[in-house]
Amino acid sequence: MGIAKVYPWQEFIGRKKGGTPVKTFLVTCLAVLLFFVSCSAFADEGSQLVFMASTIGPIDSGIVTVLEDAFEKETGIRVRHVGAGTGEALKIGRQGNVDLVMVHAKSLEDEFVKQGFGTNRIPFMYNDFVILGPDADPAGIKGVKRAAEALKMIAAKGALFVSRGDKSGTHVSEMELWEKTGIKPSSPWYKVYEKGSEGNAATLKYTDQQGAYTFIDRATFISLQKSIKLVILVENDEALLNFISLIPVNQVKFSKVNHKDALTFITWLTATDKGQLIVQDFGKDKYGSPLFFPDSLEWKAAHGK
Repeated sequence: MGIAKVYPWQEFIGRKKGGTPVKTFLVTCLAVLLFFVSCSAFADEGSQLVFMASTIGPIDSGIVTVLEDAFEKETGIRVRHVGAGTGEALKIGRQGNVDLVMVHAKSLEDEFVKQGFGTNRIPFMYNDFVILGPDADPAGIKGVKRAAEALKMIAAKGALFVSRGDKSGTHVSEMELWEKTGIKPSSPWYKVYEKGSEGNAATLKYTDQQGAYTFIDRATFISLQKSIKLVILVENDEALLNFISLIPVNQVKFSKVNHKDALTFITWLTATDKGQLIVQDFGKDKYGSPLFFPDSLEWKAAHGK
């Protein structure tokens, strides 16, 4: 096992304790419906099955499937997921249609738990966001240490900026950063990608075509960097850390939830010698560096964090 590349922003962890909108909506609903019909048919056969709603980024990267397959091989329990932005994934959880969610927007997660739809937030893994833009950098933000300051410069210059605009975890984090600037971004320089709900990869490809700036997770950039012209201009700000959590859906509110197997899956994902090892190494072989980093309480305890 090689030594993972350590980015400067990782050091923050050791110090911390703790189409059109209608068309897109209909397509998403149809995909979710087909997912649950197929999974229900399997579950009716009496096999162990866990349903999970996951934010799109980890699915696009491939790590979700790798984790599910490894877990099934070891335990015999199948996990099937449906992908959606964090806001939509939590909506699916509020309907009791899944056993757990994998999401990355703390404010939305806290609300989900507070309202009784989830039992608790469980730290799982993290990476970080970056601000990308054209190499020419018309707003002059390259090397700026604070992400909020970079956004102010983009706004002042009126440089084109593309947002997912879909209340996903990425969009929520972006808007929290804009809030710190005191600026309410708007057209013509601020553009919401109408297919943003398709995920970070789709948004990044569109932004690259536009030659614009955007706010995206590092894993998506690493996986696409050979096919795009945009470059990282701002990084390594603590405000850009991107924490991904697991939340079991509350079995008291939804009696049909497979709480037992969901907890078995979560325990496996957060174990230092199982899921966390996969997280630690995922992406090294293909990209030369990991796409995510372990963040479970068990991992932190074992590594003195």
